[in-house]
Amino acid sequence: MIKIAPSLLAADMGDLRRSVADVEQAGADYLHLDVMDGTFVPNISYGAAVIKALRPGSALFFDVHLMVEEPGRFLADFAAAGADLLTVHYEACRHLHRVIQQIKALGLKAGVALNPATPVEVLTDILPEIDLLLLMSVNPGFGGQSFIPSSTAKIARAAALLQKAGSTAELEVDGGIYAGNAGQVIKAGANVLVSGTGVFGQPDWAAAIAGLRSAD
Repeated sequence: MIKIAPSLLAADMGDLRRSVADVEQAGADYLHLDVMDGTFVPNISYGAAVIKALRPGSALFFDVHLMVEEPGRFLADFAAAGADLLTVHYEACRHLHRVIQQIKALGLKAGVALNPATPVEVLTDILPEIDLLLLMSVNPGFGGQSFIPSSTAKIARAAALLQKAGSTAELEVDGGIYAGNAGQVIKAGANVLVSGTGVFGQPDWAAAIAGLRSAD
């Protein structure tokens, strides 16, 4: 099943509660929440307090993507805020296995993200421990970027690696996803598509979500 995770970065920041409620009504599966610290990536977004404020008004699966240095420092805060899954960057963790175990100990699902220049093979030994593998198809830090074409081959390699490991982890792709390229991303093996402007930037969110999910 293909799942669609609209990225809150592209929503109306002046009316986030309504945006979340409306995108849930439109058929989103996950809500993708990009947390940026201005250090790991050259931008600052929002933190645990915003997620905590949104949680009571939504039954969506909160897919929290921590684009922060040494994310182990903040895991408990985001768990308390209502995250369902915490994804940390391979590039931001000194002791990745420990961080994954900390997330699991908090009762949450654990994901690992890779930047475009990081090969998927670095995660071979951690695959049995994770619930989601997130591949960035743009360089993280800003919304509205164009999909990096070489990402398609990387998605296929990641899908093959997960299959070889016997992993049930979901394969998520984030960056420049819209109706025109969603089909190739799905064919390469992804089953969770993050899309910001591909959903929130469209006039009909329900139609946009349905179009992404059924793209070929």
